Amino acid sequence: MNHRISRRTWVQSAGLLAGASCFSGGPIQAEAAQAPTAKPRIRYCLNTSTIRGQELSLVEEIDLCAKAGYDAIEPWIGEINKHQEQGGDLADLAKRIQDAGLTVESAIGFAKWIVDDPSERQAGLEQMKRDMDMLRQIGGIRIAAPPVGATDRTDMNLFEIADRYRDLLALGKQMGVTPQLELWGFSKTLSRLGELAFVATEAAHPDACLLTDVYHIYKGGSDFAGLQMLNGHKMHVMHMNDYPDMERSKINDADRVYPGDGVAPISSVLQALFAAGFSGVLSVELFNREYWKQDALTVISTSLAKMKDAVAAVV
Repeated sequence: MNHRISRRTWVQSAGLLAGASCFSGGPIQAEAAQAPTAKPRIRYCLNTSTIRGQELSLVEEIDLCAKAGYDAIEPWIGEINKHQEQGGDLADLAKRIQDAGLTVESAIGFAKWIVDDPSERQAGLEQMKRDMDMLRQIGGIRIAAPPVGATDRTDMNLFEIADRYRDLLALGKQMGVTPQLELWGFSKTLSRLGELAFVATEAAHPDACLLTDVYHIYKGGSDFAGLQMLNGHKMHVMHMNDYPDMERSKINDADRVYPGDGVAPISSVLQALFAAGFSGVLSVELFNREYWKQDALTVISTSLAKMKDAVAAVV
């Protein structure tokens, strides 16, 4: 069997199977998005990008997150680094998070684990090891694994990416932090749900899991109906947001809005997730410059209320 398959070949083949509807981005078919029989146990998380513009310290973000009523926080590795560089102790930070009643369900990092060059990839794994070590010290259990270094590539071999993800998962097993294969809609590699599912499947590792995002699914060109083909138990965290009525080619990160304030079929997305077995963490991730000008507590409180309203509408 020829295991040389490029992204382009895979997407073309998948397109033949899925048909034209995979590019629609429209509502999920009602019969395919039945509500689950058991009520999902959902926890709510703040991705700190949502209030990045307010330029708060990680400690301040933790305190506000707890005050707003979140269950968890999703920091960026750069913030943890900055905390250390400014003399902060990770053990003290872990205790502060625990005392606030929060958990660190995920974190955002940018190690180049996926690239072709062996030396660059090894450096990426070493960076990921350092990131995982820091994260573990503050109680973190998962880290994003986006396609950093491959965003402009259209010819990467998905089987080789799966091998590299397996290596990353093995490192995560050693470090006690699970890398989540992350969808990036603007990337030319791992921008489609089908690619994510393919790589995670072929990685053949029990810890393989996916990190998806409402905005990135739309930006990357997949139909939300694809969520019903995934195993919800292998998606521990879902990035929540919405987007205005804009073309995929023109929309960008800063256009994200509160869940329910845009045109994304949020109810259908959640129904598909829950029907697939998802019972994990919804983490709001926004980069809206207008929100960054507002009071941070107001923004994150509004984000939490919008997520809870969206869930309440379907369960």
